[in-house]
Amino acid sequence: MSRLRIYDDAAPNAALAEYHEHAAISRELAAAGIRFEQWQASQSIAPGASQAEVIAAYRSDIDRLMASEGYQSVDVISLQPDHPDRATLRQKFLDEHTHSEDEVRFFVAGAGQFTLHLNGKVYEVLCEQGDLIGVPDGTPHWFDMSESPYFVAIRLFTNKEGWVANFTGTDIATRFPRMTPHTSARR
Repeated sequence: MSRLRIYDDAAPNAALAEYHEHAAISRELAAAGIRFEQWQASQSIAPGASQAEVIAAYRSDIDRLMASEGYQSVDVISLQPDHPDRATLRQKFLDEHTHSEDEVRFFVAGAGQFTLHLNGKVYEVLCEQGDLIGVPDGTPHWFDMSESPYFVAIRLFTNKEGWVANFTGTDIATRFPRMTPHTSARR
């Protein structure tokens, strides 16, 4: 189940609010300038599907976003608990950073946790299968996939080079909860 927890950025141990209903999550994130949608595949995706199969299943949604938002490229990232570089990959995303372009991720399978730092608040968003999150350029955030990552995500970029982070140098991400392995996301 998708989840949004909102914290005061000085109080990582006490959430101000928690939401589980998609409409409420979408409403709260929209008020903060964050896109949060649910997509449905036009065809079923089998475990181990190729990048081309995943993109084809969501082609109409991808084309809509590419046309309306100017995205230039799309790819698929897939990680499982036995990936040999999982710890290195996890560490790459755990510190607060920004991007010079929107970061858009659609979760085809599994789960990941985006945490956004906006206007004195921290928004912890557990994204699961069917969730799309759009983090606007310049938004301080971090991403966690847990110690046992399991997710397949479509990524959209305006920059042809793909993911480029600008780290803020703060330690705020270390003060907030990390994602724990989320067994309900494994189907």
